[in-house]
Amino acid sequence: MHEPDLTFPPFRLDLANERLWRGSELLALRPKAFLLLRYLAEHPQRLLTQEELLKAIWQHGYVSEGLLRGYIRKLRSALGDDAKNPRFIETAGGRGYRFIAPLISTPPVPGFIESSVPPALQPPSQFVGREQELAQLHDTLERALRGNRQMVFVTGEPGIGKTALIDAFLAQAAGARRNLWVGRGQCIDHYGAGEAYLPVLEALGGLLRREGLTLIPLLRRQAPTWLVQIPASMEEAEREALSRQLFGSTQERMARELAGALEALTAERPLVLWLEDLHWSDLSTVDALALLARRREPARLLVVGTYRPAEVIANGHPLRGLVRELEAHAQCRDLPLGFLTPPEVTQYLAVRFAPPEPQAPGLEAWGRFIHGHTDGNPLFMVAMVDDLMSRGVIGEAPLEEPWPAPSAALAGRLPESLRELIDHQLDRLSQEQRGMLEAASVAGREFSAASVAAALDTDVLMVEGCCGALAGRHLFLDWGKGPAVPERRLCERYRFLHALYPQILSERLSASRRRQLHRKVGESKETAFGSRSVDIAAELAVHFEEARDDSRAVYYLGQAAQNALRRAAAREAADLLIRALERLQTLPETRERAQQELGLQGSLGAVLAMTQGYTTPEVKRVYDRAHALCGQVGESPHLFPALFGLFRFKLTRGELQGARALAERLLRLAQAQPDPLLLPAAHLALGATLYYLGEPAAARAHLEQGLRAYDRDQQKALILQYGQDVGVMCLHYARLALQMQGFPDQALARSREALALAEALSHPFTLALELTFSAYFYQFCREERTAQARAEAAIDLVAEHGLSPLWGAQGTLIRSWALSEQGQAEEGIAQMRDALDVFQIVGYQLLWPYHLGILAEALEKAGRAQEGARLLQEALATARRTGERWYDAELLRLQGELTPQPSGSGVPSRQAEPEAEACFLEAIETARQQGAKLFELRAVMSLGRLRMRQGRQAEARSELAKLYGWFTEGFDTKDLQEARALLETLA
Repeated sequence: MHEPDLTFPPFRLDLANERLWRGSELLALRPKAFLLLRYLAEHPQRLLTQEELLKAIWQHGYVSEGLLRGYIRKLRSALGDDAKNPRFIETAGGRGYRFIAPLISTPPVPGFIESSVPPALQPPSQFVGREQELAQLHDTLERALRGNRQMVFVTGEPGIGKTALIDAFLAQAAGARRNLWVGRGQCIDHYGAGEAYLPVLEALGGLLRREGLTLIPLLRRQAPTWLVQIPASMEEAEREALSRQLFGSTQERMARELAGALEALTAERPLVLWLEDLHWSDLSTVDALALLARRREPARLLVVGTYRPAEVIANGHPLRGLVRELEAHAQCRDLPLGFLTPPEVTQYLAVRFAPPEPQAPGLEAWGRFIHGHTDGNPLFMVAMVDDLMSRGVIGEAPLEEPWPAPSAALAGRLPESLRELIDHQLDRLSQEQRGMLEAASVAGREFSAASVAAALDTDVLMVEGCCGALAGRHLFLDWGKGPAVPERRLCERYRFLHALYPQILSERLSASRRRQLHRKVGESKETAFGSRSVDIAAELAVHFEEARDDSRAVYYLGQAAQNALRRAAAREAADLLIRALERLQTLPETRERAQQELGLQGSLGAVLAMTQGYTTPEVKRVYDRAHALCGQVGESPHLFPALFGLFRFKLTRGELQGARALAERLLRLAQAQPDPLLLPAAHLALGATLYYLGEPAAARAHLEQGLRAYDRDQQKALILQYGQDVGVMCLHYARLALQMQGFPDQALARSREALALAEALSHPFTLALELTFSAYFYQFCREERTAQARAEAAIDLVAEHGLSPLWGAQGTLIRSWALSEQGQAEEGIAQMRDALDVFQIVGYQLLWPYHLGILAEALEKAGRAQEGARLLQEALATARRTGERWYDAELLRLQGELTPQPSGSGVPSRQAEPEAEACFLEAIETARQQGAKLFELRAVMSLGRLRMRQGRQAEARSELAKLYGWFTEGFDTKDLQEARALLETLA
């Protein structure tokens, strides 16, 4: 619930929105002035000492009593109060002040407009024209209020009045008592494209600052991944706990949660989400807009975005494609703004200067004159009027005498462009004011006095006085929203009235001065945030990039990439890491630089592996460079994760001997270092490699060691570094090794552990891998229905979270095998070939012999044994070339099964029986050498069936009975059930 308003006629203090009203007129107050007036009004008729007021309003740092007296004077001026005969604020003989007006506590006025103070250059009271555009905005609002979500893009060049139009629209909506929530966020040229979801987070943060009691419980239920991204939304300990709980969330989850939360929120009250300057937006914000526009669920939601079309087109920004697509499906409305007409310029003059008669003599001529020099650009128009007033050419408001006609001589002295006019305005400021604004221009569109003071090596109070004077005159600056981030002391915040101002001011600086100011602003923010400086890493990275402080720029670019990953914004993370690597090249070539580059390359490789797969050319380039660096760095904290990524790349490319060498090196590194977090990954690497090389016993030993060293809570922090959880992967390979060795019950138990752990971790990529590999495991067990179910779950998860097509292809392959086993052979074969094409495209060579083997089985079931036999030859040749020998025994057995058969018989012809027998015998010998009891059992059964046809039942039964007697578990599995049935047949 909003706090009740405080009314002392004719004034009303709107506490929820921190505004002072006189009737329907909004009075401009600085934030500190409002807080002072509120404190006085909340303690009526009581003497408030100067010390109490200073402590209550300024809290930290030294503030003079003279400053307090200055604020009291400003309040009296706003209230029309007289110190000698006060009606509102009484001075108590040098001791303090007393609020003496009678108070009325009233419910808040319905409707909340959270945004900037109306722009001083063109406040709503001076807003003219745009009737058609305002009508269209109100039409979209009416539709939204009926539950039909709306999206509108207000477009136009700089200064055309996009912000003024939306401010006027919202002011009219508030005046009509619309019960609205409004959240406003802005993209920033400084670092917006590198800060995922920046405008959306700013909009939510603004709402939370005023509506926390209402919105925080809703966000905790509907959108926890967003709540943890807003530092002020909860205590730090609670935020960290929730962050751990949500670790590994994906971009798709964040987008879904945002949509769900906004829909739930609008069920309580309609929402206007206002996102400015989308031409500077990040890719994740564009994706979020796409989802919000396309959803069909009812929502009393109006999304209003502004952007400059010329910049979107020139920069190839993806927003252009999105708007086109949404317009084609009638899912958004484009609202381009044109210039004002000469009559509208005249109307502006009439409204602003309030002449006795709207068409005072000479006013129309000035309207045509100003329009002729500004083309009706609203910002240029207002700035020119201000300029003419400052030079005494036209009079102050209210206009009491007609202005002289504009002369040709005057026209020759007027600036020809908005930039030139702004330059003229700046030149008329004092040197101190210009220097302060130039320093502010590098601090951002909105800035704190502390940052500017640090840049200029001066006192904060001096900056506040200078900025406050400009903001009070609505010249270049307005007051900001108040600190939303840690500061060493409370200080005022200010905001440039238009994005052009900091841009032009920054361009006026020399390169060396700009670098110096960026460095000082960056250092000031870094100090103010302390240990939490990583929260604004993207902003700090830009400051240090501009300052040519490449060392700190690289560090904060890396931290910004980690922030992006925590928001599941992999594309932004990749871009930031690439920028960091480019900037790193400017540093001297040292061992430390090589170590830092290795860490960045490892992080980039992990990001690309999730989004593109392990084996794409981009990933190859990253790991080729990482491999070259490994020889330079020696022992380094960055060496292990980079080597692990390089190992994974080589493994998936089918380069098993290279992978084994790297795995052995990883184990040596882990054993030589005191960090216990490294051992599970090292044992996983070696265990997985040994498994594929056909050494299941040795593989299992390493995997079990990895599991003994694994601690879920500790290892969870490394998931972003490795891209997956090593405990789940250890369990996966352990179950395969156990199954291969002939321990199916133990393998099944490990499989259940793996799935439970993956689900508990809530890391979608790890869960997608586990579901995929679980499908492989059940194919291994010949449980086609369970394999199909796991494969389909994996396919859905991969699609839902936008993971690499590689993972979807793996799920498709196993599902297709299952279809073939269930009688849909041709359909299964076609889909399996499609999946294999994907593997070849992305360069995924691991498991190629196995994949060809199960496709050969499907071909045999479809009566195409000869095709299958050719694939088996290719599979065996590939295994010999790569060293991936774990499936050799099965491939040899299948080769025996697919030897030339009479058409449709399903058994080898008499002439081919010796060839088939030789294949079975070689398969048995290979399985025995590898300790692969499962494959040995299958090969012995195939040989037994052949010998039964040859009349050698006793020999076949003896061999099978001996092997069957070796097994101690898994008697309800398909393989052992078939073995028992065959023994009974051979009796």
